[in-house]
Amino acid sequence: ARLAILISFLINGFSVGNFVSRIPDFKFELGISNGVLGASLFCASIGVLAALRPTSRAAAKYGSGPIVKNSAFTLALAVPFVGLLFNLPWFLFSLFVYGFLSSIHDLSINAHAAALENKAGKRVMSTFHAMWSIGGLTGGAIGGLLASVNISIQLHALGVGVFIALIALLTRNWFLPAEADQHVIEKHVKRKTPRRFVILGLLGLCGALGEGAASDWGGVLARETFEASALMSALPYVFFSATMVIGRLSGDFLAHKFGVVKLLTWSGFIAGIGLTAGLFAGNIYGVIIGWLLLGIGISTVIPMMISATGTLANEKYAGQVSAAEGVALVTGVAYFGFVIGPPLIGFISEIITLRWAMLLPAVLAIIFGLSAKKVLS
Repeated sequence: ARLAILISFLINGFSVGNFVSRIPDFKFELGISNGVLGASLFCASIGVLAALRPTSRAAAKYGSGPIVKNSAFTLALAVPFVGLLFNLPWFLFSLFVYGFLSSIHDLSINAHAAALENKAGKRVMSTFHAMWSIGGLTGGAIGGLLASVNISIQLHALGVGVFIALIALLTRNWFLPAEADQHVIEKHVKRKTPRRFVILGLLGLCGALGEGAASDWGGVLARETFEASALMSALPYVFFSATMVIGRLSGDFLAHKFGVVKLLTWSGFIAGIGLTAGLFAGNIYGVIIGWLLLGIGISTVIPMMISATGTLANEKYAGQVSAAEGVALVTGVAYFGFVIGPPLIGFISEIITLRWAMLLPAVLAIIFGLSAKKVLS
């Protein structure tokens, strides 16, 4: 089951990495501005949020395992759907569908990971998220390479979809049984949402906004502001993903050795100061270094929040809130950063340029570094 979850995180990140690597090409093919691109990406974010509640309810009722298995196949269909790129209205619709189906897979694998972490009795969530980052790194590198040799978006997306479908077929019987995290849902009973889940989500939001903005705008900033080539434009995201991998692979160990509070405090400072310095450098190499340090800094924020959520749901709120519902609540708040981040950066860039708009994630990183102790206490 652990191998199946690791692979599931990998293919989810792989799909996103390939998607992000072609964002500059989406913009070019459709002939749209940064503001319109930001609004378009907002459709994917809406799809992500729209899927959270129904997915959490389904995972609680039927177990996260069956949801993971089925959603992997729908994710495989969603990627080529975006690649068709007929026109702007189709692009908006396809992004919503991609966001919705990707979110179902993302939430269910996180819920399944929380169930396995609870069963294993040790912290492993950061390692699972490292696999997501490895997938993003690999997908971003492959996407940048294919873009540099002028492989069409349509053919690229089809290949990614087929690959994900084959992996889903291979791993479909490897997951924990449904009863591992099924939770009885009482109908017509209103339950008060524990405030601690919301607070964890707010801390995650600061990291999620930076992650979403770095993923979606790194290539555009490199290509348009600093006139980088297609291959060089993919490097900020590739280096960002690489340091996310390093941070997440070491995250469980560092959290155990130094504590989550110290880990997140220093992470916030590294991300905020590093990104700011990279933007002030004023060249493509500064962007790459800034994205690299941002990746190190925010790498452990989301996995630490989800891990804490699973622990709370299984220990303090057992019988009241399922792990899947807790994860959905925290990710729903945190992922709002993914929703508002890319379009907000796009709109701000129309006023003060994209380069300076990217200072927003730097400020938020410093905020979560300063507030980590108070929030997690």
